[in-house]
Amino acid sequence: MPGLYSGGRWNAPKTGDFDALLEAEFASESKGFCYNKGVFAGPASGLLLAVRQGAGIAISTKAKGLKLPMKLTIERTALLKALGHVQSVVERRNTIPILSNVKIEAGDGRLGLNATDMDLEIIDTVAADVSAPGTTTAPAHTLYDIVRKLPEGCQVDLDASGDGQMVLSSGRSRFSLACLPTEEFPVMSGGDLPHEFTLTAVELRSLIDRTRFAISTEETRYYLNGIYLHATDRDGTDVLRAVATDGHRLASVEVPLPAGAGGMPGIIVPRKTVAELRKLIDESGDEVSVGLSDSKIKFSFDDAILTSKLIDGTFPDYQRVIPEGNDKELEVDRKLFAEAVDRVSAISSEKSRAVKLAMTNGVLVLSASSPEHGSATEEIEVSYTGDDMEIGFNSGYLLDITRQIEGDSAHFSLADAASPTILREGGDASALYVLMPMRV
Repeated sequence: MPGLYSGGRWNAPKTGDFDALLEAEFASESKGFCYNKGVFAGPASGLLLAVRQGAGIAISTKAKGLKLPMKLTIERTALLKALGHVQSVVERRNTIPILSNVKIEAGDGRLGLNATDMDLEIIDTVAADVSAPGTTTAPAHTLYDIVRKLPEGCQVDLDASGDGQMVLSSGRSRFSLACLPTEEFPVMSGGDLPHEFTLTAVELRSLIDRTRFAISTEETRYYLNGIYLHATDRDGTDVLRAVATDGHRLASVEVPLPAGAGGMPGIIVPRKTVAELRKLIDESGDEVSVGLSDSKIKFSFDDAILTSKLIDGTFPDYQRVIPEGNDKELEVDRKLFAEAVDRVSAISSEKSRAVKLAMTNGVLVLSASSPEHGSATEEIEVSYTGDDMEIGFNSGYLLDITRQIEGDSAHFSLADAASPTILREGGDASALYVLMPMRV
């Protein structure tokens, strides 16, 4: 080609189609630059402005921080699904404006969405018809609400021209959203993660579902505001165990230790991370890749990556609160027991939600009373070995645990009315729950 770039100036012949000439040469010679209808666009460091000057075109770098033009078309359902994964990370109120936005990157037939709150980051990618690659940021919740309210099955066009606006159009609808520079968007996903292993989606779901109800919401004890994940052994078998407690109840669930997890440190995965992770599991494939260090953990799915900081604290020695020597054994039909607890607790006060269990020969009597509402009792047949005894529990805590038991029976190991009780699923040694009694 006769075109020549020299000394900050692009020299082109006086005759011919400038647009066709320059577009072709920039496509073949430049690295990251493109030419479109009289304007050169470069990387994020600046926007190259082209000015026709007789026999040539002068190039200058100006407007530092402006974004590359971006244009794409995507099916509404696919966009909504990806936005649904990332937008819930964004807090409704932010003192840092860029954290209210989702980063949007388009290229190679894919659309990437990235949202973070500085502690947690989710990146989701989805197929799209990209006619002009580029990047921008847009208000996460506003964008999600717009796409959610569009008609099902419609096509959505996104066009960010680099002037601080992104235009979303679909059918006869058109929205213009204010954007912020991508250079301000924080990056979380870097860093070395020396411990890597793979869990099945079923295993990860089990670890989360059967423990997260016991996570503490008391911010002063921040080290209890998550799930403690660590490698250990039970009866000579290596396991990966998840533990959560709020001081009133404890949940411990384990799966076989995956290859690569043997040397991992004990980590505390924050409550918000657990909630976002759980949403991704249901829509993932069969396996989830996990990478972690002392301060960060990453979960990789088919089209999504979740990266999170870990809670910087020491989880208490939970083994000390698991009682030994509880000699009274109670076995109940899980479904019948849960339904009876639910019915009887309707009469208990809203504050205590207390229900009393009275065990005797083959019969369990559940009772509750309150000055405002009256009293209630219900009997169910059970298998019980030990002296007659009465013990009180928070009915909500009992129901939380019985919901996690998948088998037909629930097994209680009791000592006395003032000591912790162990609950297990009959025949399943992988899960254990400890529940503190209450005075009734």
